[in-house]
Amino acid sequence: MTTVPRLSCLVLPDNDPAEFLARVRDAEQAGVRTVWTYDHLSWRDLADGPWFGTVPLLAAAAGATSTVRIGAQVATPNFRHPVPFAKEVMTLDHVAAGRLDLGVGAGAEDADARVLGQTPLSRKERADRFEEWATLLATLLEQDRTDFRGTYYGARDARMIPGCVQTPRVPLTVAATGPRSMRLAALLGSSWVTYGPYRQTPAPQEWLAAIAEQNRNLDTAIAAVAPGKQVRRIAQVALDETRPFRDADTYRRFAEDVAAAGFDELTVHWPRPDGRGVPAAALDVVVATHSGAGQPPA
Repeated sequence: MTTVPRLSCLVLPDNDPAEFLARVRDAEQAGVRTVWTYDHLSWRDLADGPWFGTVPLLAAAAGATSTVRIGAQVATPNFRHPVPFAKEVMTLDHVAAGRLDLGVGAGAEDADARVLGQTPLSRKERADRFEEWATLLATLLEQDRTDFRGTYYGARDARMIPGCVQTPRVPLTVAATGPRSMRLAALLGSSWVTYGPYRQTPAPQEWLAAIAEQNRNLDTAIAAVAPGKQVRRIAQVALDETRPFRDADTYRRFAEDVAAAGFDELTVHWPRPDGRGVPAAALDVVVATHSGAGQPPA
């Protein structure tokens, strides 16, 4: 039988919290694996409208649900220091009773990179900073006490007690496309997520070819630094990409192609009042396509 990936979804934090929670509960009822939300202080063309904080919304979502996993997609060094953020992540894992996933990435050169008045970094500097940030974050989440001094961050007797519910820590989903970030995904990630080619919107078949190539690159990185490690592969459909949802047959083929490209999970944007994300009329088809495509992890 042809397989399809598990389904996850993104619910953006740009609505009233009560509406955000209603959508999270709807997604849980639909059987998605994980409900993710963006971790930005503002975002592109939505920057002039409402935009709520990720950590408080995830805490509320944890209290409003019981089975679905929840997570940020993706947290970055642009405005988060690993020490206080690790404390928030540890706490969220307790509030969610071990249902927290955490996406991490280097961070784009957008408003979040400028909001604290930082000096702009080159791509190499951003990659260096991300490697240090993610490594320290993972270390903090695994240890009761951490001391560290790096180029970008430091920690002195940083305490993380009682530690995460999940062991050895909250699982990290690493956003990666280039060789260095792929290596980091292989070393630190329980999962890897890709949005496809960086800031491009190719046709669906070109996108599928690109993510398949990225998946092979991850295999190469794993073979080099963590042979035999199992990393869940997640493909994320862009907010404004609607072509795969044209009709049931088109979407079914698309989901099958994502699985054939080596991916375990497909993340879509939950239907929105502004019409972006999965078209509301297509939601039942999307949910039905993935019904029975595996069970949530314990």
